[in-house]
This record gives sequence, structure tokens and C-alpha cells, in this order.
Amino acid sequence: MVSQITRGIKISVLTSFEGTYFKNYKIHFAFTYHVTIENQSKDSVQLNSRHWEIYDALNNVEIVDGEGVIGKKPVLKPGETHTYSSGCLLSSPIGAMKGYFNMVNFTSTRSFKVEIPAFKLGAPFALN
Repeated sequence: MVSQITRGIKISVLTSFEGTYFKNYKIHFAFTYHVTIENQSKDSVQLNSRHWEIYDALNNVEIVDGEGVIGKKPVLKPGETHTYSSGCLLSSPIGAMKGYFNMVNFTSTRSFKVEIPAFKLGAPFALN
């Protein structure tokens, strides 16, 4: 698990390899990631959007931008957490992801970015 705190918001990520499958005559490597967002600040905040950079070992980069996370824009009061799971497909058994969440502080009404720490994606058979 990797974790990082930006402006009182702690992001923790845990990953797992789900397996391989063929689609359009090409092998894909499936991964899930579980993200926990913890508000360690004294203010209420809301997650509005996300930005992901997904890398594989073949120098392919996929950029994903979108509203909220899995259809939600969670509001976190001080001390609260929000956890969600999602996934991605890679063209190689090894890769990485990083990104950020765009959030708003309800006390100051200011928007700010919360960094998502870079984390590795790896099929167990490829890591030996």
C-alpha cells in the first residue's frame, strides 16, 4: 500500500492483479485498485473530479479525466473517509498509475489538488 498526504487529505492505494484475458486478438492484464481518501484536515471538503495517468511497460500512456469517482462526488467532514474500488487494463504485465483529485474546501471555498501517489501494477508472474 502507498499513501500520501496533501493539505490534510490522505490518499492510500492498494492494488491487486485480477488475471489475463484476450480481446480483439490481444492479451490484456487486468488490475484493480482500492483507494481510501481520509480527511485529516479541520475543514469539510468535496471531491469534484479526477485525473489519472496510466502507464504500461510498452511506453503506452492513457490519460483519464472525469467527474467524481465511480459516479460520486463525496463530501468528507473532518475525520471521515471514503473508499472505492476501480480497475484498469494494461497491454503489459507491469505498469504504474498516478494522478490527482480536484477538491474544494467548504470553509475557504477554494479549489485545490490532492496528489494520488504513484503506485505500481504488476502481475505476480512478471515480478520474479
